[in-house]
Amino acid sequence: MTVYFKKSMKEQKKVYAIITGASKGIGRSIATELAKKGFNLLLVARSAEELASLGHDLEIQYGIATDFLAIDLSIPTSPKVVSDWITDKNYGINALVNNAGYGQWGQFKDLDLQAQMEMCRLNMDTLVSLCHLLIPSLIKEKQSYILNISSTAAYQAVPTLAIYSATKAFVLSFSRALRFELKNTSISVTCLSPGPVDTGFAHRAGLDAFSKMAEKFNMQPDEVARIAIKGMLAKKSEIVPGLTNMVSVYANRFLPKAFIEKMAAGIYKV
Repeated sequence: MTVYFKKSMKEQKKVYAIITGASKGIGRSIATELAKKGFNLLLVARSAEELASLGHDLEIQYGIATDFLAIDLSIPTSPKVVSDWITDKNYGINALVNNAGYGQWGQFKDLDLQAQMEMCRLNMDTLVSLCHLLIPSLIKEKQSYILNISSTAAYQAVPTLAIYSATKAFVLSFSRALRFELKNTSISVTCLSPGPVDTGFAHRAGLDAFSKMAEKFNMQPDEVARIAIKGMLAKKSEIVPGLTNMVSVYANRFLPKAFIEKMAAGIYKV
């Protein structure tokens, strides 16, 4: 007679959702929303203290497992470090949330070139690298997800946010193509394109004057996260949270590009 023994919890391979930029803003809210759904979490951002605190709170509140890696994802070698960390820990991955990113405001010719290139690396290169490195793990699961965070700025050129809007247009286009390529696998790819969110983004980008106006249209990160995870689990291709943002994106399909760019330049003028 053959006897089968169930593996102990220590021997069983745990499966996690990994979130970049998890310590603040939308990333933190997405981590909380996934925890509510019972996902174990791998939290990645620069601040070890904030990640440790968040992981501890989510473990206590929702009874999940967490781990974290404090790392600067704008460094070209960082995605490989993240991938090796996951492999060394023997973690399975059933969701990848590429949330890390930031913007810079000002005339392209006046902004520091190195800072703009670092933004390109974080917003695009890191996202692409993590997708490529982690798809082999994601595809092993019965159902898995990639959620890439873009922006409503992806749907038009934005003078004075030229590089930021271009990087987000890349994320949107890449996500669409990747979704098609992976349609016959276990991986569903979703792209989230929020508008203004109360996360401190405008302040970091140097848009202090705009931030006062944005307060009228800001969504809260918890609301955006709730919409995002609901859409991701429903395997939606694109998510634009908020009626105002949806109308704006829809209008961009029909209005002349020159008109849209002139309006954007007026809103974000230096």
